[in-house]
Order: sequence, then C-alpha cells, then structure tokens
Amino acid sequence: MRVNAWSFPPTHIPSLSGEIVDVSLDFVAEEDRARRTRKIRHPLATFFHLFFRVSAIIAYLCCDWFSRSFVMCFLMVITLLSCDFWSVKNVTGRLLVGLRWWNQIDEDGRSHWMFEAKKGRNCSGTEAEAQIFWLGLIVCPLVWTTFFFTTLFSFKMKWLALVVAGFSLQAANLYGYLRCKAGEQETLPKSASQYLGQQFIQKPDIIFGIL
Repeated sequence: MRVNAWSFPPTHIPSLSGEIVDVSLDFVAEEDRARRTRKIRHPLATFFHLFFRVSAIIAYLCCDWFSRSFVMCFLMVITLLSCDFWSVKNVTGRLLVGLRWWNQIDEDGRSHWMFEAKKGRNCSGTEAEAQIFWLGLIVCPLVWTTFFFTTLFSFKMKWLALVVAGFSLQAANLYGYLRCKAGEQETLPKSASQYLGQQFIQKPDIIFGIL
C-alpha cells in the first residue's frame, strides 16, 4: 500500500460550458513514475551485482590460462562466488528490488528462514535495475547447470565439486528472492531438500569434502 506523503485539494477548472470541473493533481504518482523510469539509481550496486558472478564464470572458463594449479583456480573461483553470494544477499537485493531474506535462530535453538518484501514509495530501484537484477539472478545459475552436465559427461570429477558449489550458492539466492517476490515471510517447512540447502550455506566443508 502506497502512503501519499503530500495531499493536495482538487483544483477547480471551468469547462467550456461554464461548469466547474474538479481535477485532482497526483504529484506523488508523477514523482514515483519519474523515479521508476530513471535508468540507473544505484550504479555501484548494479555493477557489483553482475561483477562477481560474471567474473566467477570467466575465471572458471579461463583458469587454465592463469594457472596450472587446480588449487589456485579453485580458490579464485570460490572467492568470487562467496563475494557474489554475500553482496547479492545483503546489499543488491535490498537496494535494487527492495527484497531480503535471512536466517535467524530463536531462543529454543530452532532455525527460521525469513523472507521480506519492502513496501511503500522509494522501496527499491528503477525498472532498469530490477531487470538487471533478475536477469543476472536467473541466467547465472543456468550457466552453472550447463557446467555441471559438461563436467559430468567429460568425467572431470575434480571440477565437479567446484561446479556444485557455484550452482548451490547462486541457486540459494535465486530461491530466496523468489520466495520474497511471492510475498511469503514464514519459516520453511523442514524437509530433506531444505535441510541439505541449509547445510550447503552454513557448512561449506560438505561441498568440498569430496576433493
């Protein structure tokens, strides 16, 4: 629900027939429309929303050019993926689309996943920023899915853990923001798949244990 910050009385304008016509001036709607049609409102956040995830993909594809060491390539890609996960989860989602999700522990030690969508005027970025946000959020997990099948079919098992880590970190953000977009703010039901997703986020050693 939008809360109007300014209230203007209707303007009385005489018509051609001599009658008085009431015309309402909605300056708030005009201001909101101008803000939404502005191209980029948060250039730095928009840049880093794509920078880390695209850099991780490029580093994965070109890591043999940088170093022959698998460990160095692994650490470089994981570092970029971790920076991307943190920035998208804690910064760009809140600034560009007004969404956030997080995990909290209650007094009984139970884990709760919370999904929130900010409401009201000036709650997010522009339409262009929203398009960039969702495009990067959806396309990159699809790219890592492609890497998974190519790695699996080419029997490059040492790279499989890295690909699984990349897909898991980016799919977690995608799932979280889709839940926020749906307007749901509740505790996730405890199922096996969600438990595994929580372990991937909170205990990354599970991913890397097969190395």
